[in-house]
Order: sequence, then structure tokens, then C-alpha cells
Amino acid sequence: MRRDTLSRRSLLAATAGCTLISTSVASVVGNTAQNDGEGVNRDSILVREGTDEETTVSVTTGGADGPTAVVVGGMHGNEVAGYAAAGRIADLTIDAGTLVTVPEANAVAIERGTRNDDEGTNLNRQFPEGETPDTRLARELWDVVSESDPDILIDLHESTGIYAGDPADGVGQAIFHSSGDEAADAATDAADFVTRNHVDDPALAFQTGPFSKPDTDPAGLLAHKAARDLDADGFLAETLSTGVELETRVQWHTAIVERLLEDELLLDADDGSPSEEPVDEEPADPEPEPEEPVDDGADGDESPEAESPIARIGTRPASATETVLEPGQTVTLDASKSRDPDGELVAYEWCVGADGSFEAAGETIEVTIGANGDHPVALRVVDDDGSTDIDRITLSANC
Repeated sequence: MRRDTLSRRSLLAATAGCTLISTSVASVVGNTAQNDGEGVNRDSILVREGTDEETTVSVTTGGADGPTAVVVGGMHGNEVAGYAAAGRIADLTIDAGTLVTVPEANAVAIERGTRNDDEGTNLNRQFPEGETPDTRLARELWDVVSESDPDILIDLHESTGIYAGDPADGVGQAIFHSSGDEAADAATDAADFVTRNHVDDPALAFQTGPFSKPDTDPAGLLAHKAARDLDADGFLAETLSTGVELETRVQWHTAIVERLLEDELLLDADDGSPSEEPVDEEPADPEPEPEEPVDDGADGDESPEAESPIARIGTRPASATETVLEPGQTVTLDASKSRDPDGELVAYEWCVGADGSFEAAGETIEVTIGANGDHPVALRVVDDDGSTDIDRITLSANC
């Protein structure tokens, strides 16, 4: 990536990890600096120490000069694979440069298991470009990022829908990137590599797409601000949060990060596969959605394995899962985006509340929020083979 900028940042990478962060917003955890015997130093730094928002930043410095990378997880508390993978990435051994990792950026939302914090604040909308971040937590996290001055920033997320060119339908299984051919090529290379080596279902192949333009929604994203205010190569990786085992999603996130950082921090590829030349891609045009798999049985005497249905919950208003609702407000839950790859859906079953009972039925239902707090919703779809899938969201209310 941007090798012409590395000489300035290499001097920063060679310093002790604690000097990367302003002591006005964070403190080094006592006696955490370690050397693993191979020239790799590790430090831990606390952000928002002593508050409910307290979280740990890991700083790993390699034995040779190199670029600086920042990896962030847990901006949203219900996107488990992102912060689980970031925790693993914090333990990586690097040969060069500096790796700054924030595994659990939004500790309050992670504790709650919800997208937003207890005041309904979406942390990943608090980073306006060219301006000071909007909340105390966002400001202190931004100080960590800006004083690290990264060459590359990767933010790990999850989505309940698969990206197919329209973010309104979901952004899962996608790597979004900042402008410029190098970032676009790196995203394409990582998407192809992870799909080829770690994805069994063609319908879950990773796509790529450009960041939204400045002054358009969604706005206030950390990765956007890092790319535009700091000239970093920015990436936002999204996995599908439903219908896939957590360990698989964590593996996808980890492989994406390792591929993006392989040349930057001199990481070793973990599977021995030869690297391919990156594919040129127009930044404005995401790759098309892959076709459904075709049965190519040679003799026709072996039945293909039945594919499971895919449950998807949509809401009207569309922002119902991202904003705090008012008690008494009615939300329409819509299952029309659910599908069965090799058949048809025969039932839509809804569980509203925490009792676990799927008592409501229908492709759409209406839910009236009756009290403050979180209201979990689950959709179970059944196909004509009797297979099922479940999607979940949380509606939050506060007067």
C-alpha cells in the first residue's frame, strides 16, 4: 500500500507503544509491557478508565520498522464475531511496524448485547469528518486512532443481510474500502482470498464496495473519518450474523485482517496458498452477487444436498433497530426478504419478547412497544423440506 508514507510513520512505529496515545485520554496499564524474546513488544492502554465504558487498547510493536495498523471491533455490542476476532488479532505476532487493536470499543453495548449503548447512542455514527467526535468515548477512541496515525484501519462488523449492491438490504459478506485503486485492489484480493480458502457456500462469497461519499448516509463512521482525515487506507469488514456458526464468522474476520496486513506487518500466510495478482475494480461498482450454485451431478442418480432457508427481518421504519423508540410506537416487522435457495418458504413464525414462544405468524406483523428497555424479536422461517432458520433483532425503547 502507500509505501511513500512509510518513512514518516516508521519513526513512530519504532517508539514504545505507550507514546502513541495521549495520556490525557488513556493510561498505560501498570507493568504490562512485555517482550516475547523475538523483538516484539506488547503494551496495554486503558481508555475511559474507571467508567462503565472502560476498554483496553493493545499495542504490539514489531522488531523492525514498518507501517502502523489499527484494528477495531465491538463498535456495536450485538456484532459478536467482530469483537471476538479483534481479540484474537490483538495476540498476533508481527515482524515489523505497529499493530494497535481495540477489541471491545463499545463496552457498554457489548455488556448489554445490543447494537447501541444504554442511551441509544450508535457509537459508529459519532465520528463526523473534519470535526470533533460527538461523545466522550468517541473522542477518546479517536485520540487513540489519530495519535497512532495509521497507514491502515480495519473496522470489524456484522449484518443480518447479505450485501448485493444496496446497503439497505444488508451489508454482510462484504469488505468496504476507502477511495483509491490500492485500497480497492486490497479489498478485492482479501475478498477473493477468504472466499477461496474459507467459504464453502457460494452464496456467502465475499463482495467489495466503496465507502459512501462524504456528506451522505451512513455518516459519522470511524473508518470513513480515518480515511478522510488521516489519509489512511480504510476498510470496514462485514460478515453475515445469522445462519452461520460464530466460530466460522470469527475465522472469516481474522482471515480478512491477516490478508490485508500480510504485506504491511510482514505476517505469514497461514495456509501456504500462493498469492494471486489483485483484480482491478472500479471503486464505484461493487462486484455482482454470485449466482446460486448449480447441481452438476454426473449421472443424475445422486440428489444434491438440500439447502437451508435464510430468514431476514426487515422493519418499517427501516431505522427501528438503530434508533431508540418511544413506548407506544408501532413497528412493522417484515419477513419478505427471507428466501429458500432450492424451494419455497411455507411458514413465517415470530417470537416477540424473551419468553421463547413463536406465537405470531405471517410474512408481516405489527409490534407496539409497550415499555422502556430492550425487546428481542426472532423470526423463524420453515421451508417445504421442513428446514428452518432464525433471524433476530432487538428493538429498544426509552421515554
